[in-house]
Amino acid sequence: MKNLDHKRFDKLREYSSYGARSVTSPEQSDQSYISETLAALRKAAKPFATLSIPQRIALAVAMQRGLMQVAERSVQAGCKAKGITLGSPAEAEEWATGPWGSVRQLRLIIESLRGIQQKGNTPIGKVSKTIAGNLAVNVFPNNAIDGVLFKEVSVDVHLLPYVTEKSLDTGRASFYKKPAHQGQVALVLGAGNIGAIGVMDVLTKMFNEGKVCVLKMNPVNAYLGPFIEEAFKEAIDQHYFAVIYGGAEVGRHLVYHPEIDEVHLTGSDKTHDQIVWGSPGPEQQERRQRKEPLLKKSITSELGNVSPVIVVPGPYTEKEIAFQAEAVAAAMTMNASFFCNAAKMMVLPKGWAGSGNFMRAIQKVCESIEPRQAYYPGAQDRWHALTQGRTNVKRIGKPQSGALPWTFILGLDPQDENEILFREEPFCSVLSEVQVGSHNPIEFLEKAVEFCNNKLWGTLNATIIVHPKSLKDPAIKAAFEQAICKLKYGTVAVNTFPGLSFVHASPPWGAHPSSSLEDIQSGNGFVHNTAMLEGIEKAVIRAPLTVFPKPSWFPSHKTAQITTRRIVEMEEKASWAKVPGIVWAAMQG
Repeated sequence: MKNLDHKRFDKLREYSSYGARSVTSPEQSDQSYISETLAALRKAAKPFATLSIPQRIALAVAMQRGLMQVAERSVQAGCKAKGITLGSPAEAEEWATGPWGSVRQLRLIIESLRGIQQKGNTPIGKVSKTIAGNLAVNVFPNNAIDGVLFKEVSVDVHLLPYVTEKSLDTGRASFYKKPAHQGQVALVLGAGNIGAIGVMDVLTKMFNEGKVCVLKMNPVNAYLGPFIEEAFKEAIDQHYFAVIYGGAEVGRHLVYHPEIDEVHLTGSDKTHDQIVWGSPGPEQQERRQRKEPLLKKSITSELGNVSPVIVVPGPYTEKEIAFQAEAVAAAMTMNASFFCNAAKMMVLPKGWAGSGNFMRAIQKVCESIEPRQAYYPGAQDRWHALTQGRTNVKRIGKPQSGALPWTFILGLDPQDENEILFREEPFCSVLSEVQVGSHNPIEFLEKAVEFCNNKLWGTLNATIIVHPKSLKDPAIKAAFEQAICKLKYGTVAVNTFPGLSFVHASPPWGAHPSSSLEDIQSGNGFVHNTAMLEGIEKAVIRAPLTVFPKPSWFPSHKTAQITTRRIVEMEEKASWAKVPGIVWAAMQG
């Protein structure tokens, strides 16, 4: 397969040129093409692992340039597929969940590679210690522009107890100091809900770990594949990267193929367990009990979450509640709620008047948001299964055909061992509510952490809303910091949406490392992580209780599509010249 087959590439350009006029997906890759592709990747794996830093930088620059060239067309296609009106504020979702994180990640990768080249290591921020005594490394903001556009937002990575300041220095960017392999082929099974996931996973495997990659597109958004192939043509021409199309059958063929060294999956825990342990049934259970997986290769994964939003009681004003309610509503409704980090479970203080105020405020915001097309397969069935037979359900909006109402399931019993909403991620437009503890902030934090860790399925991300005045009490502050340390989630977001940490790219994204192959929860391993840290426990993103201007991801933002597009354009080179336009658009929102 000498470079990319010219006829095939012409066909890809034809698909890409359709833009918003069509979301036609390429045909399933045939067996001969898959075999030829994997053989070429295998041959290129060792040369790729031994590329010089300047060669890697040049490749990253070319890939970023390619992403910028296809950005608008890929956004148009995403809007078409999801029923989003072009030019509307909702278009911002496709800019945020597509080009933004990928373009930024490549820029930060280039900066990290230059750091390794010039100083022998990746750049990091301040190193401190958590209340539990673990090291915490600041990874955001990455520059002064971040500080201007995301005022008072910070991300610290909490490391595992064994990491010392010395091992932090010697251990990060380990592939560039002491490679663990001399060339490997990684399979990335892409997610179907947003465009950035598969791309950002591939960039992590290629540049953090030095592996050539094959990306198997999810059939739900396979229409984005041609844009990715066009953008990453230089990597494809050198057989460092390839895209494969097809459904579960193609996925199974690739997972167990002898030319694949390892697998990375974004999807469901059920898909993960079928890959690792085999089809559901007695044989799967026996293999699990014997700890003899069917898959003999390394597998990393990100598998969703029943994402909790914990509201610590405090002296919130009506405006502060309204602001945070819109933030939660955004985290629920964005991308029609088809996010692994979408708000799914409000964890509120029992006996606190503010609990009802928060829920009413969230519902009020949703009254102003048009129900969205439920484009992800199975959403209608999941919604009906979760809502039928319940009396404590509130539906908001009058959905058109193919859409679902914003749905609130209230007053769940925290002691109910059979509550499916505690055990299954509702990958549809559902937000539930449960009350624990009391109006005492310290008691509530203890009970909320216990409930989230022990009753809710998943270890990916959690949100905590807390009033800054409450944290002026040393006892509440200590309990709050202990809660952050105790929460078994890979990302803990304070007063903001965890997805912000995802698009910032420098923070690691993945499940808390407390899971096992037998009980995988939200997965294993971290992606993004442009500082290339080792020994990660979680990322903690902190933001003010309220900010001005309002974030562009708020549903009421009137110029979100302009703001977010300009952020993507700025991210390419971290250009100060682009900042005034971003600020102006943000202020108009």
